[in-house]
Amino acid sequence: MKKVMITGIGMLTAVGNGKAATWESVKAGKPGIGRITKFDPSRCTCQVAAELKNFDEYAIGGGLLDKKEARKMADFSKYAVAAAVEAWKDAGFARKGVEGDTGFQPDMDRVGTMLGNGIGGLEVTGDAFKTLFDRGPDRLSPLAIPELIANEGAGNIAIALGAKGPAQVVVTACASSTDALGFAMDMIRAGRADVMIAGGAEGTIMEFCVGGFMKEKALATKFNDTPEKACRPFNVDRDGFVMGEGAAILILESEEHAKARGAQVYAELAGYGSTCDAYHITAPDPSADGAVKAIEIALANAEVTDKTTVDYINAHGTSTHLNDAMETTAFKRVFGEEQAKKINISSTKPFHGHCLGATGAIEAALTALAIKEGYCPATINYENPDPELDLNYTPNVGVNREIRVAMSSSLGFGGHNGILVFKKA
Repeated sequence: MKKVMITGIGMLTAVGNGKAATWESVKAGKPGIGRITKFDPSRCTCQVAAELKNFDEYAIGGGLLDKKEARKMADFSKYAVAAAVEAWKDAGFARKGVEGDTGFQPDMDRVGTMLGNGIGGLEVTGDAFKTLFDRGPDRLSPLAIPELIANEGAGNIAIALGAKGPAQVVVTACASSTDALGFAMDMIRAGRADVMIAGGAEGTIMEFCVGGFMKEKALATKFNDTPEKACRPFNVDRDGFVMGEGAAILILESEEHAKARGAQVYAELAGYGSTCDAYHITAPDPSADGAVKAIEIALANAEVTDKTTVDYINAHGTSTHLNDAMETTAFKRVFGEEQAKKINISSTKPFHGHCLGATGAIEAALTALAIKEGYCPATINYENPDPELDLNYTPNVGVNREIRVAMSSSLGFGGHNGILVFKKA
């Protein structure tokens, strides 16, 4: 079976524009959650989110996104393209025909795109309906449909980089970009591509989306005056997730392709597992059966026969009562209670928020960086431990540790369970 390597990373999160800025903030323990500024949140019981900062200045000013093209894109597409260009350059690839771009030029017919997205251009949909109701269909923008549909993120990445292989989108709620990375890995293993541009993007911080999750009682509401404390996984006083926005793109290559050009390697993407709870449209199955099966499938797919080699887990860790309890149960069932307590587990969502369809890719990128650097990120805001959740959640301060095998989990509405396994390269 072909090995698949991670050779480039691009990220946009609430704690930093770019891979380096995000990673430094995570290591420094600096959260990116604040009071919502994208709209007046006074009508909402949840008034906090993890918003990007100074995006135009970074992406357009930094040459990652063309200003004219950006006018034709919804937010999630802009984020996807900017992260993809950063990842492409980080991998040592050149954009054909772009002055000043130096590096290796792969066979673009053998380069594919696989993007995870949960919702698409929801802000475009909202604006379009307002125009429709107020002014009629003749006043709609001719770009409304191309901007809002979920596939346009992948399409815009392919156009920006000239990637002519398969370009596809995965929509499985909060597991979307984890599944996208798993499918991209399989594309390389199957010989359908040499290189895959894979990850996720989301841009949904708007009143409709916040209001919808609010009415589901899924969002944190008790920390509007202290936003940085609102996301608090595994705490007894956790009361919901905090919405985030952003993107992460990973460049995946077959080991042969990466070696032939002398590429840097962050980690090996070694395994993927996916199941469905088939239990409830929003709630996870408290038995954790689906999550356990997905983890077991991913470990087997990665040929990890010795579970004691798993040193770090980037948990889904949403800061909701149901998720955090179920996930803890899953880890105990898979690894055994004694071994599970030896694993450094963390949720990085208190830094970047829950970015829905993008969250799996962001956490995959952070997991790859953790392996490369030998550093397990902390679960910050771990102040009031839930006595029923008793694993090592790497409380408040990150830990230096060699990471042989790592895992990242994403558990989405509808019961979608996606698990990725990484190995030190």
